[in-house]
Amino acid sequence: MSEPTSYPGSSWGLPPQGPGSMAGFGRRLVAIAIDWGLCQFVAIALLADAWGSGGAASFLPLAIFAVENILLVSTLGFTIGHRILGLQVVRLELDDPTRPSAWLAGIPGPRAAVVRTLLLCLALPALLTAPDGRGWHDRLAGTMILRRPEAR
Repeated sequence: MSEPTSYPGSSWGLPPQGPGSMAGFGRRLVAIAIDWGLCQFVAIALLADAWGSGGAASFLPLAIFAVENILLVSTLGFTIGHRILGLQVVRLELDDPTRPSAWLAGIPGPRAAVVRTLLLCLALPALLTAPDGRGWHDRLAGTMILRRPEAR
C-alpha cells in the first residue's frame, strides 16, 4: 500500500488541483501584480500622481491598494486580480477541526481583511510561505486563497 501524497491543502481535505484547491504561489503573485498595476493606474491617471514621485505621494498607490483589498476582500472575498484569475479568499474556522467542512466559514469579514491587508502591504509576510503552503499574511489573518469553482 502506498503512502498518501501530501500537497498544499491536503490537511483541510481540499482537492490537489482545480476548483476548490489551494491557490499556488504563482497565481497569487500574478493576482497581486494585477491589483498593483490597477492601483498605479488609478493613482496616475485619475488622481494625477506623477510616476516615480517621491515623498509622501509615493505611498498613494499603496494606500489605494490597501483600500481596495480591505473593501473587496472583506465584502466579496476577492480583489479584482483574484477575480480575474479565479481566486477566492476564505476565512478559516478552526474552532472544531473534527468537522470536515468546518474550516470554510465564508468571506473573511473586516477584521481578517484588515489584518491580511496590513501584512500584505509589508510585502515580506506575503512572500514567505508557511509550512501549510499559505502566505504568512493569510496564516496570521486566519484566511486561505482557493481557486474558485467555475461559473455556471
